[in-house]
Amino acid sequence: MQRRTNLGNLILPNVVVVILTLLMATAEAQGQIAFVSSRDGHVRDNIPGINDLPALEIYAMDADGGNQRRLTNNPASDHSPAWSPDGKHIAFVSERDGHVNGRGWPTFEVYVMAADGSKPQNITNDPDDDRHPSWSPDGKRIVFSSERDNDRDHNIEIYVMNADGSKPERLTNNLTEDEYPSWSPDGERIVFSARREGHVENKLGITHEIYVMDADGGNEQRLTENRNNDWAPVWSPDGKRIAFESDRKGDAVNFDIYVMDADGGNLQKLTNNRAWNGAPSWSPSSERIAFWSNRDDQFNADIYVMDADGGNLQKLTNNPHSDASPAWLNSPFSVSPAGKKFTMWGSLKQIDR
Repeated sequence: MQRRTNLGNLILPNVVVVILTLLMATAEAQGQIAFVSSRDGHVRDNIPGINDLPALEIYAMDADGGNQRRLTNNPASDHSPAWSPDGKHIAFVSERDGHVNGRGWPTFEVYVMAADGSKPQNITNDPDDDRHPSWSPDGKRIVFSSERDNDRDHNIEIYVMNADGSKPERLTNNLTEDEYPSWSPDGERIVFSARREGHVENKLGITHEIYVMDADGGNEQRLTENRNNDWAPVWSPDGKRIAFESDRKGDAVNFDIYVMDADGGNLQKLTNNRAWNGAPSWSPSSERIAFWSNRDDQFNADIYVMDADGGNLQKLTNNPHSDASPAWLNSPFSVSPAGKKFTMWGSLKQIDR
């Protein structure tokens, strides 16, 4: 009897691991990616001197590129979607409220809407720019960047607030820009991009580097150090790596996707072409990365996905207008809308690297 019990204790954990692995794979294949697109032809008419700039709307699709559907529909521009951890809401930024800055340009607010695009709510309601929302792993808070305390000419800081917009708290205090915050999976740290005194200053100004800090704004540490810009860092769901985009050629035109360990070590370049490859977003398993690129047409971006080592590149969108800023729903058991059949990655078009 004792031997049978011991054998069961050995087998059961392995069975659980197999089941969880299969569930993760199924959830990832059936998962959701939000993104922005100019495909509906809306034109922004609220920028002084510019009359033909396309407005962006937020869309969602299955992780295989299917079932693409529009979530927002208004003349203003909506972008930077971010899923809540439970998949029930999407935070995003919008200029729909008509606030303008001192130059007459529209400013953005952080909104939250239901996952189907209904019930959008302005949760920042500030006349200055609020951007780059990122949810805490428990879904209770949102970190974002803002110009609301801009007393030093284009000064951007990182703030955190409750998910309903209450109790905003400033986390950084820097002479230039702290932006693109992303929460770590354990909720303990925030990674972000910053321009700081002491960085290299090239022909385009002080460069951005990647930093990490505790969730309360303390214990800042610099993770990258190069002569050009590192932007848009995002933590892998397993907490081991950070993906970001970088123009290490220094032209602020050709960006590639890089991955490094969470401590800044083991840097790897995943894309390599003369285009802009940006806004990386991890799959729930930390095994794949979605991003946007204009590699096929410099005036038209599309959403791509690749393995975390840069291999197995696949194109998810393909239309005459730009698709960008993918955001993968990182709940490990996220599923497609009811009735949607299970879809394998093999159905996607394969692209040679």
